[in-house]
Amino acid sequence: MNRLVGARVARINDPRLLTGRGTYVDDISLPGMLHAVMVRASIAHGRVTRFDATEALADEDVHAVITPEQAMARTHELPLVWLAPEQRHTRVPVATDEVRYVGQPLGVVVADTRASAEDALDVIDVGYDELDAVVDAEAALADDAPLLYPEWGTNVVASYDIGDTGEEIEPVFAGAARVVERRLHVQRLAVNPIEPRGLVAQWDAGTEALTVWISTQVSHHIRDHLAIVLGLRADQVRVIARDVGGGFGCKEHLYADEALACLAAMTTGRPVKWIEDRGEHFGATFHARDVVHRARLALDEDGRFLAIHSDILGNCGAHASNVGTGPFRISSIMLPGPYRFERAGTTIRGVVTTTTPTGAMRGFGMQEASWVRERLVDEAARELGVDPVELRLRNMLEPGDLPYDTRTYQRYDSGDYPEALRRVGAEIEKRSRPSEGRIRRGIGVATHVEFTGLGPSKTQQLVGFHLGGFETGVVRVEPDGSVLVSSGVVGMGQGIETTLAQLAAEQLHVPMSAVRVRLGDTATAPYSASGSIASRSMVVGGGAVVRAGARLHERLVRIAAHRLEADPGDIEVEEGVFSVKGVPGSSLTLAEVAERAWLGWNLPPGERADLEEKDVHDPENVSYSYAAHAAAVAVDLDTGQVRVEDYWLVHDAGTVVNPMIADGQVVGGVAHGIGIALHEEMRYDPAGQPITTSYLDYVMPTAEDIPDMDVSHMCTPAPHIPGGMKGLGEGGTILSPVTVGNAVAAAVPEIAERLVETPLSPSRMWTLMHEAGLHDETGLDDETGLDDDDPTSKE
Repeated sequence: MNRLVGARVARINDPRLLTGRGTYVDDISLPGMLHAVMVRASIAHGRVTRFDATEALADEDVHAVITPEQAMARTHELPLVWLAPEQRHTRVPVATDEVRYVGQPLGVVVADTRASAEDALDVIDVGYDELDAVVDAEAALADDAPLLYPEWGTNVVASYDIGDTGEEIEPVFAGAARVVERRLHVQRLAVNPIEPRGLVAQWDAGTEALTVWISTQVSHHIRDHLAIVLGLRADQVRVIARDVGGGFGCKEHLYADEALACLAAMTTGRPVKWIEDRGEHFGATFHARDVVHRARLALDEDGRFLAIHSDILGNCGAHASNVGTGPFRISSIMLPGPYRFERAGTTIRGVVTTTTPTGAMRGFGMQEASWVRERLVDEAARELGVDPVELRLRNMLEPGDLPYDTRTYQRYDSGDYPEALRRVGAEIEKRSRPSEGRIRRGIGVATHVEFTGLGPSKTQQLVGFHLGGFETGVVRVEPDGSVLVSSGVVGMGQGIETTLAQLAAEQLHVPMSAVRVRLGDTATAPYSASGSIASRSMVVGGGAVVRAGARLHERLVRIAAHRLEADPGDIEVEEGVFSVKGVPGSSLTLAEVAERAWLGWNLPPGERADLEEKDVHDPENVSYSYAAHAAAVAVDLDTGQVRVEDYWLVHDAGTVVNPMIADGQVVGGVAHGIGIALHEEMRYDPAGQPITTSYLDYVMPTAEDIPDMDVSHMCTPAPHIPGGMKGLGEGGTILSPVTVGNAVAAAVPEIAERLVETPLSPSRMWTLMHEAGLHDETGLDDETGLDDDDPTSKE
């Protein structure tokens, strides 16, 4: 049969979605459904002194207003799943009498229509005793900083070390021939999936059962935490994720406002729909990044890397999110990248501020680590006067070094890191466009190793991550010969339905058209604590389907051989037809085998009747993808605008099940990263009010900003994963911001030393270039950047 793994198979759910037959949360309408709108904090920090909903409740369209007091009385606090050592404030209230960020949910209005609920929201009187705000992580450490939780006596939520510290690493820096040291910053970001968060909740008082349709990456996780918050048993809650319009990390947990919407359904006895609008998304959906690294790279006289260390200061926002300081921890463990170091380590501090909490986002912690490490490496190459590619190759782990244990407790599995970089280097040599006038051009490179396939469970227990790392795959052949695959992972646009079908069809030797994939419903999907996060759907979920499919195939061959009076070794299977080698006409279709098997007829001795196999895959280690990227940019010295003109990358995600989907994931990731590099940033004023609350202020990349890309894949299978897959959904985002940053540094070396934070927006670039004296000779006004000779330029 034609191999399906490695084939560019069209995505099986695209025709339905492209013809408008998808079902997103806002498409769901139930009889008697009401609409919810959240009451949110309008100030960054203060005590709630008044919550008066009298006028709102007088509206006949309004069915309920749940106040903070009512919510606190009827709910339990949200649990957090990743707790750092001695982390303070480990649980999150669903409602509170003290607010700590603009947009924090306080209560909920339920009305016949969304418009009526919004009108009622306008007349709810909320009073505050306002307190001082602090929005910057470094400012939150000052002696006179306002304390979000005065009982702590500090704004530090957690502080700990990873890897080499103190007496282990400082002598290496002291004895190094060269130390490159920078303060590097990655900005605060909003996640921005196309579909914002939302849910429809229905409470059946007769059966005491809650059904929730929700846009999520983690159906079982939502079910478990809803049960805890609402005081229900897990079997009383059913969570269904139909079509999900993107997640990118922000939909990997339960939010307080989602619990409030479910409480509203239980309170009114009617189905309730709540859909987040885009303004709410900017203020209430958890942000990401916002971290400062004070990082150092030590080298010997030959340019060999000796040590890398970073003091990481992460802004957790108003409280630790579901994953707490997890992104900073992942930055720490992945800081060494693909290079050899004698010593490596970090010191991590997470602090609270009066801003929206920060949590998971595509490239979880690894984009930050790559920005820090690869900028330091490029700065070392610049200071040494050596080629950045050559310096990297000089220090890179070789294939023979793998598996390799890093100083930050990672055991890299397989790969050829230098080969990926050499391939990218070869592409760079083919393309050289000169600078032109006030347009400077440069090419930058970067490399990384990526932590993918979150697990195993024993490791997650070791690091305090309260989620199981296993996945369960169930493959069943129905009596009519059709194949059903179910898994606990969730489809959210990444194409997992197609790739799981490819894996199952290949193992069973049946056509893709015979396979259906069912995901996202806790009533039918096998349990998954972690769901679709951390590039694990294909690695862990797919690995389970590979093993379940292989075992089921072996059983089918035995059953068919028994029916055909042949030895199982003589059975050939092609497109779902079982035949005996060398015996024309001696064959059975899969449907013929399945029908009798489900009846329990003509089975081999000891063979059970059902045609279903279940596999629980708990990998022995995570899998490590890697990549090398290169970008060519043009920088306009007069405006500060950066344009990415070309992009090349070589990526190794082990076995690539569907190259078309893989290309789409990587290209989409790079586009995401270019937005981070050049445009995107969540900003607050000193009072804690967000000032980027729409797409007029929060600038997203458009198609015009994204160049054509040259994408190629290497294949070094993960040796411990059934099927050999590694994760790939985050790789493009992890490396593209620093690749663009390094290219800008190559184009404008006069400011390279100061290219330490993103985004490299026109205003930031213009300022850096102006301060470097690059505008002195242009006739531009020193203060305004306007043309002195143009009398209309200052009007």
